[in-house]
Amino acid sequence: MISSDDDKDFPRGYLILRPEELRPWELIRLLFSGDIEKPTLVDSSETKEPSFRRRWLIFVSLVLLKILRFFSELIALLGSTLEFSLNFLSENSFSGFILRGEVVMPRTMSENYQSFIGHLDTRINLDKTMNLEDGDRYYAALSIMASKIAYENSARIKYVVENHWNMKYLGLVDYWNEYQEKETTQALIMSTEKTATPSSNGQETRVVVAFRGTEPFNSEDWCSDFDITWYELPNIGRIHGGFMKALGLQSNCSWPKEPLSNPNRLSPLAYYSIRDSLKTLIAENKNTKFVLTGHSLGGALAILFAAVLVIHDETELLERIQGVYTYGQPRVGDSKFGDFMKKKLEEYDVKYYRFVYNNDIVPRLPYDDKDLMFKHFGTWIHYNRHYQAKVLRDQSDENYFSLRGIIKMRCSGIMELIRSFTIVTEKGSEFREGWLLKGSRFLGIIFPWISNHGPQDYVNALRLTPPCVFEIYRDVSIS
Repeated sequence: MISSDDDKDFPRGYLILRPEELRPWELIRLLFSGDIEKPTLVDSSETKEPSFRRRWLIFVSLVLLKILRFFSELIALLGSTLEFSLNFLSENSFSGFILRGEVVMPRTMSENYQSFIGHLDTRINLDKTMNLEDGDRYYAALSIMASKIAYENSARIKYVVENHWNMKYLGLVDYWNEYQEKETTQALIMSTEKTATPSSNGQETRVVVAFRGTEPFNSEDWCSDFDITWYELPNIGRIHGGFMKALGLQSNCSWPKEPLSNPNRLSPLAYYSIRDSLKTLIAENKNTKFVLTGHSLGGALAILFAAVLVIHDETELLERIQGVYTYGQPRVGDSKFGDFMKKKLEEYDVKYYRFVYNNDIVPRLPYDDKDLMFKHFGTWIHYNRHYQAKVLRDQSDENYFSLRGIIKMRCSGIMELIRSFTIVTEKGSEFREGWLLKGSRFLGIIFPWISNHGPQDYVNALRLTPPCVFEIYRDVSIS
C-alpha cells in the first residue's frame, strides 16, 4: 500500500497490479469477488470493485503481464534472431555469398545494422519538399522520421542524423525504470543545427526529443502498454501507471522536483535527465526551442513529459516547446487529466497534434468505455487508407471491436495489400514498399489493427498531408 500525502506529487487514488504475485486461486477470487483488497496481486485505494467487467479487465491485464514476463527471454531471442537474419541477407549479395563464398557478418552496433522496423521501411531521407517555413507541417514530418529512427542503435542514428539530415546528434540514452529495475526507456535528442549555436548570435535552434516506442520483440515495452495501473494526482486526474513508470516515476509513487537517491539505480531516470539536458541547452542558447515526439509508447511518454513539466511549473521549458507530435499514441489518462492538460497547453501556447492512421489499434487502448476511464485529448488528425486527413475533436470507436468493424478492417487490409503494389505508380518511387513490408500487408488482412501501427504509414501520411490541415487547430471537425 502506498502512502498518501497532501502534496500534489503524491497520488490520492491508485490501482496497482502485481503480476509477480499472481496465483491461480488469487485470479479466480479476483474475478468472482468484489473484494479487491484481499488479493496480493492488486493494490488499490478502493476496497470494493462491484463491476464484473472491470474485474475482468484487471484479470486480463494481469494474465498478459505474467505471460509477457515469463516469455520475455524467448521473445527477445526470436527478435534478435530475426533482426540478425534480415541484416545478414541485406549485407550479403547473392553473387558474393553463393558464387564466391564471401560472407559479411553484421555488427549489431554499426551504422549499417537496422532494426526490424528499419527493415520494414528503409527510408532514411527527409522530405526535401519541406523546410522550416512550412511550420507545423515540417516539424510533424521531421518528428515522424525522428520517431522512426529512434528505434535504431546509436551508431546508425548518429550516422543518419549527421550525414543524411545534416543535423547535430546529441545522443541516445537508456533510462531506468525503478519498478522493473532495469533500463526500459530510450530517447533520442538531436538539434536541427549542424553545429552548436552560440547564444550571442541570436539564431533560433530546434532540439528534437524523440522517445522510442514499443519495440516489436521487447516484452518490457508491451508490459508498459498492457499495464492498466493508474495513479490519481490531486486536482490533475488519473494517469496511466505503466507509462509513468517508464518515464521515471519514483519508487515511492511520487514526482518530486529532484530524483530521490537510490543506490540500486544503475542509470538516470528519463524525465529528470532529459529535463536537465534541455535546461543546459537553454543556458547555452536562450533562443532554443524544443519539439517532443514519439511513436506508440514513445508518443505517450512525449505528452506525459510535458505533463510532468506542468506539474513542476517548469515555465522556462514549457514556454520553449515548439509542439508535441505523437503517432499511434495510446491513451494516457482520464477526462479530468485531459481537461487539465488542454487548459495548461493553451496557457503555454503549446500545440499538441495526435496522428492516427486508419485502424491502428494502439490509439484505441486502453479502451474508452464506462469500465475504463482513459480518454484522449488534443487535436486528433486521422488518416484513412488513402492517406486523406480529417481533423477531429473526438474519437468515436463504437464499432471498432464489433463484427461490422472487423469485417470493414479486413476489407481495408485487402485494399492496403493491393496498394503496396500500385503505390509507386500513384505516389512516386519514394513510397516503394519492399518484400518484408508487403508481407506485413498480407498479415494485415488477418490482423489489420496491428499492421496499421507501423511507422511507415505515418511517414507516408505526413508526406502527403496538405498544408491546410495544419491551419486548423483545436476544437474543430473538418475534412
